[in-house]
Amino acid sequence: MHAVTDVRLSRHARVWILVLALVLLGGGATAYTLRAASGRQAGTTAAPVAGFTLDGGRPGALHVRDTATGRVARVDPTAAGGRVADGPACDRFHAAGGTALCLVRRPGVPARSYALVLDRRLREVRRIALPGIPSRARVSASGRMLSWTMFATGDSYARSSFSTRTSILDLRTGYLVKNIELIPLTLGGRRYHAPDVNYWGVSFAADDNRFYATVSTDGRTYLVEGDMANWSARTLRENVECPSLSPDGTRIAFKKRVSEGPREPWRLYVYDLRSGREHPVAERRGIDDQALWTDPKTLAYGYGGAVWSVPADGTGAPRRLARGASSPAVPR
Repeated sequence: MHAVTDVRLSRHARVWILVLALVLLGGGATAYTLRAASGRQAGTTAAPVAGFTLDGGRPGALHVRDTATGRVARVDPTAAGGRVADGPACDRFHAAGGTALCLVRRPGVPARSYALVLDRRLREVRRIALPGIPSRARVSASGRMLSWTMFATGDSYARSSFSTRTSILDLRTGYLVKNIELIPLTLGGRRYHAPDVNYWGVSFAADDNRFYATVSTDGRTYLVEGDMANWSARTLRENVECPSLSPDGTRIAFKKRVSEGPREPWRLYVYDLRSGREHPVAERRGIDDQALWTDPKTLAYGYGGAVWSVPADGTGAPRRLARGASSPAVPR
């Protein structure tokens, strides 16, 4: 009799275990589905308002990232607030030659982002999932070549600073270099290998082949000239970061470290590729941005939550172009 009862209880227990397992599995599936849906929603980028394109407004209009909304805005003195903030939401933005690059941070840990390639109507044409936090974005003058830099984490050599991942995308061929650290590097006239080599802040020449960038290794930073066709790079100058090539290809604006202290260690300089001479611009504050040539004589950059400009020849004085803004771009 007791043996029969034990068998019945055992059967009941098995039934309840089965029911509990189904409930748990169902709950897990529901939670997974909700998380997946949440992730898709979080990865969805705010689209531009209809009619907001790279061609809108006056020719050469300054575009920025509006800090208040996170959207790309066109500076327009005739609009309310001095701008039209109807573009896509981006954490970093650049545009040229009818192509726009929008870097978007995704929520969650570890840090992840998207690089969104947009056409002149700001419609998404390609989306690339990336690890890290958006840092720099550049589009070549023709709109063919794109580059972006992400802050990365977890590299063992990054003892006290940061590490980066810089990618280059050729829209004509579709070829994507996910990390340009593998490019053969010549430093001081000799081939160089080191595990701590990092690149960031690419700027393309008009031929869509040559490019300039920062390379960092062994605690030093250098201006590097790269060649896409030959897939090679060589250092040109030390203590240079975030180069920006002038529209005529003769000068490079960059950040130069002028102080070892944390307070305003950088100044903007302009380097003449023909003469090898450099000079500081009139901006004396510490600028931690990749400057933009808005025309052959003028630089724009972010500082203190605003976009400023200064003459490239060292004369004049800084002038604020847009409050509450970053990522200046002049789509042409």
